[in-house]
Amino acid sequence: MRDDVNPDVPAPRRRSFLKGAGALGAGALLAGCSTGPESTNDTGDGGSGKDRTLTAVIGYGNDGSWDPTQTASAFAMAANNHVYEGLLDTDPITRAPYPALGTEVPKDANATTWRFALRPGAVFHDGKPVTADDVVFVFDRILDPKTQTLAKGFFAPWLDSVRKVDAHTVELVLKFPFPDGLSRLTLAKIMPKHVFSAPGAWDDAIKGLAVGSGPYRQTAHHPKSNTTFEAFAGYNGPRKPAFRRMNWLTIVDAAPRVAKISGTGAGAQIADNIPYANIARLERGGLEVAGGAGMNNLFLMFNTRHKPFDDVRVRQALHYAIDTEKMVRVALKGHGKPASSFLDEGNPSHRRAKTVYGHDPAKARALLKAAGVSDLEIDILAVNVSWIVDCLPTIKSSWDAIGVRTTLSPQETTAVFTKMDQKQDYQVVAAASNPNQFGLDADLIMHYNYGPENLWMQYTRWAGDPVARQLFKDMDRATREPDPARKRTMVQDYIDVVAEQAVLYPVVHNELMTAWDARALSGIRAQPYPGVNLLQAKWV
Repeated sequence: MRDDVNPDVPAPRRRSFLKGAGALGAGALLAGCSTGPESTNDTGDGGSGKDRTLTAVIGYGNDGSWDPTQTASAFAMAANNHVYEGLLDTDPITRAPYPALGTEVPKDANATTWRFALRPGAVFHDGKPVTADDVVFVFDRILDPKTQTLAKGFFAPWLDSVRKVDAHTVELVLKFPFPDGLSRLTLAKIMPKHVFSAPGAWDDAIKGLAVGSGPYRQTAHHPKSNTTFEAFAGYNGPRKPAFRRMNWLTIVDAAPRVAKISGTGAGAQIADNIPYANIARLERGGLEVAGGAGMNNLFLMFNTRHKPFDDVRVRQALHYAIDTEKMVRVALKGHGKPASSFLDEGNPSHRRAKTVYGHDPAKARALLKAAGVSDLEIDILAVNVSWIVDCLPTIKSSWDAIGVRTTLSPQETTAVFTKMDQKQDYQVVAAASNPNQFGLDADLIMHYNYGPENLWMQYTRWAGDPVARQLFKDMDRATREPDPARKRTMVQDYIDVVAEQAVLYPVVHNELMTAWDARALSGIRAQPYPGVNLLQAKWV
């Protein structure tokens, strides 16, 4: 999870933004999707009692892609869960699938054909009915070998095709039994073909156009400040909208984000990405603050074509040098753990890796010496996520202590990954990631980060390495393994390789904190990934 793209594999073309373009056009649907830096624009303020506007503060940027087939934006993904539906959607905490546009969960998860009848009377926000053609349209885009989308990596390995049975029935044809695919169907948000097949519409989706069949419709979009929503009167699905209007503010800086939800004049009822140092004060002020522990992590990513980071010993040395216990104690205020695997310790597939980077400065120096490296100078290119910035001094002091002169260069997340997209040279990136926004299964998490065509691997320039090529083969074999216990062992075994190579690897896993006014809201559950889910929340 990067600050605005959580965890985010940054998706292809994800940072095409609105830049002073005014309304997007394409008819009345887009009239409310406007640019503008002022958070006072179209805030949706007003109303009283049950009709008053719910205001949420999201601690991540709102200028990433909104295209559900390719976004990894924390803000957009959370919002899209309220605007769009999949055939199945999942509980935000347990990730158990439930019927959304499909009328039931397939009874045989091990079948190689899943049939879905669409919910009778389901309509998009423009009033047009949801049909099988819309479902096929979305999956054809995802599976199209000529179209690069983030969602392709979640579906193409196991899903062969999606076909129309009749106007309101579709079949998914699998390459082999893959029960984990049921929970992944929430990642294929069904979008209206009549809107997004128009010329330029996918670019509009990147910029903020959102037209779904979910309980809330987007009413205005200002990438640098806020997005507003209203309850969709035509929604007839299982998660009824409880709020007449919602205004989601993007406030990346910690101090104003906390201020927005604090005190008697608080301007918001819920906020995510709460700094650990503010928890006690917010609780004293009467707010509920809760955390969710999962895959959220600070990772290091090395440019393996920039010497000496092509040498695994150098990468390992820099990990061994970091005083992770100090990082957890000082920067995370105890709300985290040093990484003992790529997976967090709460993941069902977690096993302690064969290589665990405990704080060992002597070993770090020995590895650098064995690699013939001395007088190393590193400029860490880092995202400016508040908790990442808090962790950076520990990395610097740890590396300085082994004779590696270290400079910290925190920047806007979009600036960091624009450099990656442009294939600019770099040494080391420190950023945040959280694949849990896509799901919990280890196969998904690892393929999100590693794979021959994976965007992260393009950033690391490592995919052509012989170790990487063998790793990718091992990963594909694990995906196809039908026996759950054997599959789990295969995943754990290749994670040992990922740990040893330390090309892109977590330093610490940490909790994400959410604060809300329990006197105003009920039904809130803190997520272990960025954003908020208000589909089961309501006014007290």
